[in-house]
Amino acid sequence: MDTTLTHNLLMAEQDKSITETILRESGRLKNFIRRRVPDQGEAEDILQDVFFEFMEAYRLPEPIEQVGAWLFRVARNRIIDRFRKKKEEPLPQVSGEDDDEYWLENVLPSPDAGAEAAYARTVLLEEVYVALGELPEEQRDVFIAHEMEGRSFKELAAESGVGLNTLLARKRYAVLHLRARLQTLYDEFNL
Repeated sequence: MDTTLTHNLLMAEQDKSITETILRESGRLKNFIRRRVPDQGEAEDILQDVFFEFMEAYRLPEPIEQVGAWLFRVARNRIIDRFRKKKEEPLPQVSGEDDDEYWLENVLPSPDAGAEAAYARTVLLEEVYVALGELPEEQRDVFIAHEMEGRSFKELAAESGVGLNTLLARKRYAVLHLRARLQTLYDEFNL
């Protein structure tokens, strides 16, 4: 009987702590979700899912360190889950031969396609900039000049004195790196 009483007291203490955390974090968390999910009903569903997962995780033997950060990470994952569909599609392939082919334009969702697409576009662009920093300078420069500045390979070849095929190859290697680097995130949004 003593064990049952101790267990009940522990559960009551956990329930009180969970309630205090939910009351303390719900406003900030709700605002975080609503900025990313325009539908109020879906935003509320995500919030409830996050708190349900928190209650389950809180009762596990391992304590949650930095509860606020944990809640926001779970919320972000739930928001990303909304973008997932049953079938995952790979990022567009590299043609490598068409001077007018813009890879990045085909990968990113349109900024005019709504709030969800705008969020996905922002996250993907942030990752593109990080991945570009990992490239050798020659590949990065060709990719930026062609994809972001809209310059033709012929123009770049004439300006730099580097052969057209070399420039095409550099861009191809850059795109292959970006594809590999972005595939997981692309799959999460399933664009």
